[in-house]
Order: sequence, then structure tokens, then C-alpha cells
Amino acid sequence: MPEFRKDPVIDRWVIIAAERSKRPQPARIAGNVNHAEACPFCRGNESMTPPEICVYRGPTTRADPSAWQIRVVPNKYPAVIGEGDLSHQREGLCESMTGIGAHEVIIESPEHCVDMAELDEEVIENVLQACRDRMVHLREDKRWQHVLIYKNQGGAAGATLEHVHSQLIALPMVPREVGDEVRAAEHYHRKTQHCIYCDIIDEQRREGRRLVSENGDFVVCCPFAPRFPFETWILPKKHAAFFDRLSDIELVPLARSLRETLRRLHSSLDQAPFNYVIHSAPFHKPSSEHYHWHIEIMPRTTGIAGFEWGSGYYINTVAPEDAAQVLREAKT
Repeated sequence: MPEFRKDPVIDRWVIIAAERSKRPQPARIAGNVNHAEACPFCRGNESMTPPEICVYRGPTTRADPSAWQIRVVPNKYPAVIGEGDLSHQREGLCESMTGIGAHEVIIESPEHCVDMAELDEEVIENVLQACRDRMVHLREDKRWQHVLIYKNQGGAAGATLEHVHSQLIALPMVPREVGDEVRAAEHYHRKTQHCIYCDIIDEQRREGRRLVSENGDFVVCCPFAPRFPFETWILPKKHAAFFDRLSDIELVPLARSLRETLRRLHSSLDQAPFNYVIHSAPFHKPSSEHYHWHIEIMPRTTGIAGFEWGSGYYINTVAPEDAAQVLREAKT
């Protein structure tokens, strides 16, 4: 069974999940030629995954079990498992908890596609709807404090299957990175009575050098101090703390912004692998005034080396102003 263990020096939780070592390796997947037979995420191979949690179909395809648009399934090699209650153990300096949580996979297309940028805008809208709906559902389980939704595209970004998909993990604690963001945003709000993300949006639009694009509802920009070359954020113009409270109407311009941004990155960086993470406020925290949900996209054009691991600081070889200009001029 997976287990949470806390580093006694810096209070950082890690997950010990030995079953994850049985996942397929990227090199093996990349060698597959007949995807219709070999890929567990392709239409017709539904029996190769755990039974679906939910499925999204077109209005005229409900009688055909293989005529789906989006499938959500449990991760076959989960980092956490959903059965059981959270229990703590402590022995000397060693603190651990049972590794409960939910680990799900959102399969984004029934056809074998390896690049989300190639999906139609309507398909990406459906993907975002599935992510939102799962977060809404998991919020009802009082064991979970946070749901992290993320995508790994490409072997260098951590993907073990190339077919387009994203993942979510529901956790019984707030991840350290999210907690740091929430506390920093709360500190800024106490000092200024403003949301720092709203102020970032205003400054990006006014100053313009790091602005990539915008529509009526969303801003796409390169942050002032990015960790990685071409790191890009998507933020709603309307203040909102929780991604799972996004309306169906708002999903449309978000899908447009996400697809357009991925296509800009795709053409500018020669289809570089990337990760993205949806940052949303923790479920049970009073953070609606000071926190602002957003998506962070991180292309994997460079690696993390000794300095980054040892210092916690990042060396970025591309100024965000230059990255934003390249992305503004990129084909969509």
C-alpha cells in the first residue's frame, strides 16, 4: 500500500509507492507501431484499462460502448489509493500516514494522438469539462483537501504513455507548493487588500512586454520570474479561486486560450515536451478573496541540474520578455 512519509527536517511529504515501478517505460511505448492493438487508451481497447469512472459521449452514440469522446479511469499504477481512512504513525522522528487518495487518468481522445495541440478546440473544451467535473465530485469526499490536475506530454516530461491524457490526484493534505502560493497571496492581500494575481494581470496588460495573448475572459503571459524557458501562465481576468466553479460558458474561451497557447509553444519549440498544472485553491480554505486559480505550462527544453537541486533556485536562459515576443509571433 502507498504511504506518505514526512521529511523531519523541512516538513516535506513524499509518497512511497512501490507499485508505480511497474508502469510501462516510455521507450517501450515509443516502439509500438500498431497503436490500435497496443495502446490501452485507443478506442476498442477499453478492456486494457481499469473500468471507467465516468465517460463523455456524443448525443447519438450512447448505445455503442466504444463511441466515447473522453474517458476517466483509475490509474492502473496509482501513487495513492482510495480505500481506507487516513491514519498517522509516529516512531521517533519518523512520521507517516496511510497513502490514501484518488489517482485518475483523463483520456483525452479515442483516436491515437500524441500532441494536445493537435486536438480541436471543442475536444479541449470537453477535456477541461471532465477535469472540472471530477474536481467537483471529489470535493464531496471530506477526506480530500486538494485535487491536483496535471499533464505530462512526452517522455522527457514524465509521460509513460504517448496517447494524449492528463491525470489528477486527490490528496488528504494541501501540497507544499500550493500552500506556499496560498500563504503568499494571503500575505499580499493583507497588506494591499488586492489579489496579487489580479494585480499581475493588470500589470501584464498595461506593460505588455510579457503578454502573449488575451481574449475577453483570459490572459496568457510569461511570468516575470519564470523557472523554465518559455514558462507560460493562463489566468482568468475575472477573480476566481476555484477551478471547479468554472461555468460551461467560461470553458469555451479557456479551451481557446489553452489550445492557442499550446500551438504557439508547439511551433516555437519544435514540439518540445511539456507539463502543465492547474493551480486551484484548497477545498476547505477561506482563500476566495486572495487566491486566483490559473494554469502553469512548463516546456521541458532544459533539465534541472545540481545547482537547482542544491539551492532551490532556477537558472533560466531565456528572458520572459524574449519568450513572450517569440510566442506572440508564433503560428496558431
